Amino acid sequence: MNLPVPTALFTPSWHAELELGYARFGDSTRPVQRRHKGPLRVQKHLYAEGSQVCQHIIVHPPGGIAGGDRLDISANVGRDAWAQITSPGAAKWYRAAGPAYQQLTLKVASGATLEWLPQETIIFSAAQAELSTCIDLEGDARLFYWDVVALGRPASGERFDLGHFQAHLDIRRDGRLLWHERQRIVGGDGLLDSPIGLDGQPVFATLLVTGEIDSDVLEKCRSLPNEVRGDLTQLPGLLVARCLASEALLARGWLIDLWRLLRPALLGREAVPPRIWAT
Repeated sequence: MNLPVPTALFTPSWHAELELGYARFGDSTRPVQRRHKGPLRVQKHLYAEGSQVCQHIIVHPPGGIAGGDRLDISANVGRDAWAQITSPGAAKWYRAAGPAYQQLTLKVASGATLEWLPQETIIFSAAQAELSTCIDLEGDARLFYWDVVALGRPASGERFDLGHFQAHLDIRRDGRLLWHERQRIVGGDGLLDSPIGLDGQPVFATLLVTGEIDSDVLEKCRSLPNEVRGDLTQLPGLLVARCLASEALLARGWLIDLWRLLRPALLGREAVPPRIWAT
């Protein structure tokens, strides 16, 4: 007798990979590697600021990550090159019966600069999102990195009552650990509303940038008008900014305002927002 096979065995999932590489040729940064497998792509490289800064936009055509999906993204920025990587819109992690994964591996050679500036990540209630990021810096490599995480969909009345979100982030310079962070948030947990947790705010954001700023710039950053609860901390060789917000748009706006101040101070170049952010 033939028994029915559980449909869960046929649940579709994507395993997508994207490998990017950049190198310096004279006064310009050019992409030298672009390999993909599955539904991950980059649009054509852009030079909104001139040839020194190569901008790429990572596109995930399915538009969301479901249970069983796995995204592996890597970028290698060669010596003295400058890459800026962003996304066209929010990354959405859907409710699922099993976990979905993202592995991000970034390598920045001596003299090189990487700006990792994606738009927000939305974790639907009952999603099981597991993200891991490893960043290796060599010599005097420079990094400007941020992420914005929105739990649930407050505009639709959805709280993050089920599922989980976990994220691992390690940053090393010449093999020495600069930043080591582990996050795990479980749907419905008391820390979502606790004053020592997210204090009822569904959105949190982190900015990490290598280098040190003087007290005047730090005060300008802290004096920015905003609707978030955030602040900055200067550590040896690393500036950290965090915020809580009621909407992802507010958190992202705060990060962009900080970027406008910090990019000239730490990277020596005025901030030119990618046009994709305005669409």
